[in-house]
Amino acid sequence: MITKTRIIPDEKHALKKLPLLHHLQAQYLYYPITNQRCPEGETCVVFGQFVKVGEVIGTRKAAFFEQPIHATVSGEVVGHEMKYDATGKKVDCLIVKNDFKYELHESVKTRTDEEIEKLTKEDYIKIAKDAGLVGLGGSGFPTYIKLNTKSKIDIVLANGVECEPKLISDYELMMNHPEELIKGLIYAMNAVGAKQGVIAVKKKYVELVERLNFALAAFHDYDIKVTPVGNYYPQGWELEAIKSATGIVVPQGKLPGDYGVIPFNVSTLQSLYHAVKFGLPVLERYFVISGDGAVNKSFKARIGTSIQSLLDIAGGYIEPSIPKTLILGGPMMGSSLLSDDIVLQHTTTSLIVQNTPFLDEDPCIHCASCVYSCPVSLQPVQIMNAVKAEDKDFLKALTVNKCIECGLCSFVCPSKIHLTDYMRQGKRMIR
Repeated sequence: MITKTRIIPDEKHALKKLPLLHHLQAQYLYYPITNQRCPEGETCVVFGQFVKVGEVIGTRKAAFFEQPIHATVSGEVVGHEMKYDATGKKVDCLIVKNDFKYELHESVKTRTDEEIEKLTKEDYIKIAKDAGLVGLGGSGFPTYIKLNTKSKIDIVLANGVECEPKLISDYELMMNHPEELIKGLIYAMNAVGAKQGVIAVKKKYVELVERLNFALAAFHDYDIKVTPVGNYYPQGWELEAIKSATGIVVPQGKLPGDYGVIPFNVSTLQSLYHAVKFGLPVLERYFVISGDGAVNKSFKARIGTSIQSLLDIAGGYIEPSIPKTLILGGPMMGSSLLSDDIVLQHTTTSLIVQNTPFLDEDPCIHCASCVYSCPVSLQPVQIMNAVKAEDKDFLKALTVNKCIECGLCSFVCPSKIHLTDYMRQGKRMIR
């Protein structure tokens, strides 16, 4: 049967009701020296050295930018250890033993409102760069580069759609700290010279729209509005969110800034507020454990916390004798893990633990559901065949690089073919 799928179960209702545990008892914190965007890195501390919250302890290096690594606790540097990352690779991590005093480093200083009013665009860029701010919606792209746009920006979009199932990090932030999001949005508007701010959230979250509008009443001097958008998937995709919330159509492959709009994830904007107001890097993230293979639990924990330890605190695995499927992130776009020996990082908000279903792929029945459901009008089966044939020219002709890896093709496939994996393979083959 040919179907176009846009509505998928989000499975968030029960997760949003979980009590939130603010976990500050991690004995050891682990800081990866490299990550997916930065394949090289180095530390600037030695074993036995005492470090404080917000202190730079290393630097990650990419082709055209660098990211400082900050301590999120105070304590002693005690060594290195290899941990898995989201790609399945083992990466070297610097270990800090928590002294539970959470002493702030001397570089962490609060700015007055008067000082913030005098900040220039260059000041905002430097603050974001020094704090190591990145896109917390999953991209991990440096915030200071987006702020350093040369384009004329009219609108800053705060993307709070969070359309992927089982993810509630942005929802928790907007419900618990709407004022911090709004102030971060104002700082971003000031940095790029935008006159208007728009906060996009799903229209079915009536309570969230009311919460944000109530908070906005205290900021009536600014042109900021909450715009409810569609409940479909992938409404949170950057270009789709821009179109729905502002009416601006940005062609795929073009920069939103060239069309007068810059989007930021809502958690990224909160982190900008903390950096500008308090001189802080990202210290904590909301993190939820879900799925039928583990006890579900919602946390707020420090960057560098062992996810293994969070699993233990939650209550561990359900029926440990049954093999588990571990997914870091959401079920549509997340990464399968080889091990739970991983670390909470900036873009880590969810671990899904499923009791493994043994589902074999069946042959393609040519139903075209994947074609009709693809938000960027690709032909997933054709791309799969090109990957199997290692035909790079055909992959380019099929424009595989347009794939946003939303996971819909795999989700709708009645033959249970992992089409999204073939999309990723195809993109890697032509790099």
